[in-house]
Amino acid sequence: MPEIAIIGGTGIYNADTFELIEKVFPDTPYGKPSNEIYIGRIAGVEVTFLHRHGTTTPYPPHKVPYKANMWALRELGCKYVISACAVGSLKEEYVPGDTVVVDQFIDFTKGRDYTYFDDRIVHISIPEPFCGYLNGTFIDVLKETGLPYHESGTYVCIEGPRFSTRAESFMFRNFADIIGMTVCPEVQLARELGMCYCSIATITDYDVWKDEVVDIQMVKDTMARCLMNVQTILEKALPRIQADGCTECIEAARGCGAL
Repeated sequence: MPEIAIIGGTGIYNADTFELIEKVFPDTPYGKPSNEIYIGRIAGVEVTFLHRHGTTTPYPPHKVPYKANMWALRELGCKYVISACAVGSLKEEYVPGDTVVVDQFIDFTKGRDYTYFDDRIVHISIPEPFCGYLNGTFIDVLKETGLPYHESGTYVCIEGPRFSTRAESFMFRNFADIIGMTVCPEVQLARELGMCYCSIATITDYDVWKDEVVDIQMVKDTMARCLMNVQTILEKALPRIQADGCTECIEAARGCGAL
């Protein structure tokens, strides 16, 4: 089974470049994942692909079955998880259309199911929450492509489904570079399962701290214009990911008793 998983939206899945082998829809102790999981190849590399928000049943960000999704990918043998997502910018220099390789997060969600450990005490150590090996691989590719990018960025994750108020947006600017609704608890659950996780974020707007109103159509339009960039980055990066490229993430989970 493939060791690399991609989580993204409908636009990230490209039937022209994804060689589909099969679809599976496994049961987990936490219910079904948000969609059938596609198993196939991109650029000759075996991968799984999961629509985060589903295709037949739409899941808003605060209702995505994150625990089922991550558990199902782990049970399929996935070691590496690559999240492709859309985010807003909180800084002038983080321009719509740019790609951000996320390296830190601030969790501002309120009501999600954050952990697999409700029956025993496990304290996950997560000072560096994103996989350094995966981040480095994508940074190397971005340097070669010439696409506008940022090799670091702090992501503040909000509950959704609403966008920020202007006051919230100004507050978040003091602490983070980008804002979105999906990285938490995905990244936390990945660490509990000993999986390597990275987030390749596409900036779609300036949130509301600038004099513009952000709506879903703006996000969709910008993301549509950037899809080719995301696909190019993935196709170039996937063949470089080695089976033994990282051991730190699984060791972090073992070290705290998660595994």
